Amino acid sequence: MIAHLRGRLLAKFPNQAIVECGGVGYDVAISVTTFSALPNEGAEATLHIFTKVAEDQLALFGFAEMQEKRLFEKLLTITGIGPKLAITVLSGIAAERLVNAIRSADHATLTRIPGIGKKTAERVVLELKDKLDDLAFPSLEHTPTHHHTPAAEDALSALVNLGYPRPAAQKAIDTVMAKHPEAAGDFETLFRAAMASVR
Repeated sequence: MIAHLRGRLLAKFPNQAIVECGGVGYDVAISVTTFSALPNEGAEATLHIFTKVAEDQLALFGFAEMQEKRLFEKLLTITGIGPKLAITVLSGIAAERLVNAIRSADHATLTRIPGIGKKTAERVVLELKDKLDDLAFPSLEHTPTHHHTPAAEDALSALVNLGYPRPAAQKAIDTVMAKHPEAAGDFETLFRAAMASVR
C-alpha cells in the first residue's frame, strides 16, 4: 500500500495533484484544504496517502496534514460515505468546523455540505460524536494567499468539478467577491463562501 509520497509537484488543481516520485507521476485526489497547503508547481511536495484498492482501480487520496487524513478515515466508517464523498465533505467545510459540528450535533451545518443529506448527517453525528477526541486541529486563522492563477478562476473550476452549473457558480463567486473583496486573493475562503452561496 502507498502511505506517503514525496516528490516534485507536476500539477495541482482544487481536487487533484500529480506528484512525480522516481520518474513516476502519481495522480492523487485531494481536498481544497490540501490544495491550499501545497507549494507552487515544480516544488517538492509531501502528501500523506490513503490507498483505495478496487477490482478495476487503484485510487490515491492525499492530505497535506495527517490530522485531515485521520478525519477522512473516520468519515469512511460511516455507511454511505466513500472516499470521493469524504474528499468532497472535507472540501466543503474546514476540518475544524466539521469536527465541531459533529461534536455539537449541528445537523444544519452538516447538511449544507454537498452530498450530505439529513439521514447521513444524523449517522455521522451518531457514529463519530464520541470518536473525535484524538483530533486536534490548528487555528484556521491565516493570512490570505495570492495564487499565480487567480483565486476566482480556481474557485470556479472547483465548483464546476463538484457538479455545480458554471453560470450559478460564477454568480456565487461574483456575489461573494462583491460582499467580501478582501477574499478575492484567498482561494479557500472564496471557494467555501461561494459554495455556501450557490446552494
